[in-house]
Amino acid sequence: MKIFFVKAVLLSSILFTACTGSKEARTMKNTINGRWHLETLAIEGDNSILNVKAFNEADSKCFIGSSWNFVGNNGTGSYSLMETNSGCAMLTRNIRWTIYEPDGEEKKFQFKRLDENNQPLDENNGYRLSVSSLTDSSMTLQSPISYNNKQVNIIYNFLKK
Repeated sequence: MKIFFVKAVLLSSILFTACTGSKEARTMKNTINGRWHLETLAIEGDNSILNVKAFNEADSKCFIGSSWNFVGNNGTGSYSLMETNSGCAMLTRNIRWTIYEPDGEEKKFQFKRLDENNQPLDENNGYRLSVSSLTDSSMTLQSPISYNNKQVNIIYNFLKK
């Protein structure tokens, strides 16, 4: 009976550790948790293409000034775009997010857009962004895109509210 109990405790701890991710990923998730404001957006390599569509949602310029909310304990959240005179429509989109941890590579922020029933959009595909910088008050994410047959990055600079 004692051996069974020890095995059960060991198995439980292994499963718990495997499901929660690394300590670094948990720290990143805790730091990201909360409300953020997308202050600036830049295109690395070519500033003339700010009219690319971001996250299959809207023109990238529509994301400048957007509000993002990340709930770390359940991996949900949302972003809200504001209506502007330059053609941006008001929108709030729910998301599901986490920290992606590929073996031997840098950790990435990833999310999926959700519909009004909280079901994944984009044929269940999502978005992975490199975390260039993350502090308690700021975060910089990079998303690679292909434009005119060359690779460029959209750089998202957030400040915590």
